[in-house]
Order: sequence, then C-alpha cells, then structure tokens
Amino acid sequence: MARIVGVDLPKNKRAEIALTYLYGIGRVLSNKILHETGIDPSKRAKDLTDDEVSKITLCIQKSGYKIEGDLRRDISANIKRLMDIGAWRGLRHKKGLPVRGQRTRTNARTRKGPRKGGALIRKKDDVKAAK
Repeated sequence: MARIVGVDLPKNKRAEIALTYLYGIGRVLSNKILHETGIDPSKRAKDLTDDEVSKITLCIQKSGYKIEGDLRRDISANIKRLMDIGAWRGLRHKKGLPVRGQRTRTNARTRKGPRKGGALIRKKDDVKAAK
C-alpha cells in the first residue's frame, strides 16, 4: 500500500486519482507531479513501487506545495485572523453563516445547520383554554 505524507492511498484507483486523496492536491497538480516524476498516470496505486512512491514524495517536498497539516493550519490561521480583526468575513465565520454573499432567507442549511424552532409547545392550561 502506497503511503505518502502520512496518508494511505486507495489501492485500486489510478495514480492520478489516488494522489487527489491528499488534502491540497487536485487533478491538475496530481498530473503535474506524475509528469515531473515520469510515472504513468494510468498506473494503479497498488502497482507503484517504493522507488516511485519516494519520487512522488520527494517531488511534493521539493516543489514546496502546502498539503495536509500545513495547509489546514494556514487556512484555520487565516480564518482566525479574519475573526480577530473583526472583518465581515470573520464575523460570518464566527456566527456560522454563509461567508461569500449567499442568501440566508432560504437555502443556507449547510452552514446554519438543521432548522430550529417551528411550532411552540403549549402548556396543558393553554390547551384547555383553547377548547
């Protein structure tokens, strides 16, 4: 099993797809890395030799791409900076609302979470008075 930068690559995927399982590497960057190392993109991840895996790892480290932990740390630091300086985007992050100008009256469920409220629960006295 190929293991690059602490992430196990899926065995039966092609190399160009398997590399995208690393956070911060997409299809374009994956193909670029494979081209630089001279590895066939259609080769399965389970068929990669230890030498090829070390070539890929060396290429990623040498070219200075931020991936996995470093990238996650940078992104969270940027969001924290926005919140600390009181920027609009930082306030939206803090409140858990959409950050990039989307509407919130409807269709913001992914950011806002499940619906709250709805029907109010009445007390027993109120139910009797209503009858």
